[in-house]
Amino acid sequence: MKVKVFQTTKDTNDRLTEKESLPLVDEVKNDVPTLTVSPKERYQPIMGFGGAFTEAAAYTLSKISPEKRMEIIDSYFHPEKGLGYSLGRTHIHSCDFSLGNYTYVEENDENLHTFSIEREHRFVIPFIQDAVKARGEELTILSSPWSPPAWMKTNNEMNNGGKLLPEYREAWALYYSKYIKAMEEAGIPIWGVTVQNEPAATQTWDSCRYTAEEEGNFVRDHLGPTLEKEGLEDKKIIIWDHNRDIAYERAKTILSDPEAAKYIWGTGLHWYVSEEFSNLSKIHDEFPEKHLIFTEGCIEGGVQLGAWHTGERYARNIIGDLNNWLEGWIDWNLVLDEQGGPNHVGNYCDAPIIVDTNTKEVHYNSSYFYIGHFSKFIKPNAVRIKHEMEHDFLQIVAFENEDKSIVVIIMNETDEATKANVVLEGQASSVDFPAHSISTLVFN
Repeated sequence: MKVKVFQTTKDTNDRLTEKESLPLVDEVKNDVPTLTVSPKERYQPIMGFGGAFTEAAAYTLSKISPEKRMEIIDSYFHPEKGLGYSLGRTHIHSCDFSLGNYTYVEENDENLHTFSIEREHRFVIPFIQDAVKARGEELTILSSPWSPPAWMKTNNEMNNGGKLLPEYREAWALYYSKYIKAMEEAGIPIWGVTVQNEPAATQTWDSCRYTAEEEGNFVRDHLGPTLEKEGLEDKKIIIWDHNRDIAYERAKTILSDPEAAKYIWGTGLHWYVSEEFSNLSKIHDEFPEKHLIFTEGCIEGGVQLGAWHTGERYARNIIGDLNNWLEGWIDWNLVLDEQGGPNHVGNYCDAPIIVDTNTKEVHYNSSYFYIGHFSKFIKPNAVRIKHEMEHDFLQIVAFENEDKSIVVIIMNETDEATKANVVLEGQASSVDFPAHSISTLVFN
């Protein structure tokens, strides 16, 4: 039996590069640390990995040739040629990474008679359809609202926070179900919805605030019953959809109400502000029947072509979350332009793939390759397994796929190369981990 080794390393040409396979032997005689992988001790299953189909991403792809556009879509969603993405996220009408504020209904249409997702047919829906073709099967898609229509809110605008007016709670709950049905009529199955993107933040873009109690009550009294009444009770409802820092407090308040909790699949997390990964375990330990999913993260502040710390941030967060019961991981924009947009309020960010819409060049950032070390090898329905190691700086997570292959991801984000013995069921191999590298080991 041999161990396949894939590495991405700073200051080399290694990008998800398959290195020489290593033999597994009965014992390795050297005095380096030992990493022991124990497949019999099992934790959570994994749904998969993915990214967000924003209008900004879809519009950016429309600016290049159809061939280059499909090359990018394949590079994410194709199971062999790409990263094997299986998850996606959409915004229910506009978000900051839209070309402007927009909704699906006319002003003051309380009965939602004018509801139409026609705008999504221009850029977003064709993007999703081509991603499904590239993958060869349906994607698991989560949909999130950033703000109700302006006329449903206390501040009478979609941007700058505000709250949902009580008299529109029923109409707003129905809006989600109309969106799900319209997307499904267009051939895009929707797996679930979050209640509100970042409900604790007043943003200069599309945003709306809920306290924990307000969010729980909206699910209990409006969103849950409405989806049930509309025949959509199989759709998952996810709360919070915001940062880890106060995720436990929010989840505890909402999930402690059994009448709200019965409708809720789990808690959504973002990575901004905090890397307190243990907060996920706190939620899991208290509500073990509920689930955890990462719904958004990106590098803020515009494009950082060629940066290495960006990929390391992705891997550090993915490893930290997976080791604390996370079941699915969704990146933010799949693609952005040379500025880190378009974004209708100038909130520019980085993405794993950047398209220069002037030169038509496509740039693959370190984050693309770092994510790939997980998404290409940890297949949907893989189960996290135990690993043990005493090491000052290596970061590790391990899985068993349905085909019984074992996948171990090890990141070294320091300036110092290191070595370790990797032991699986009594067999060992000695592996080198270069400085600023990520390695995926596959035991078949």
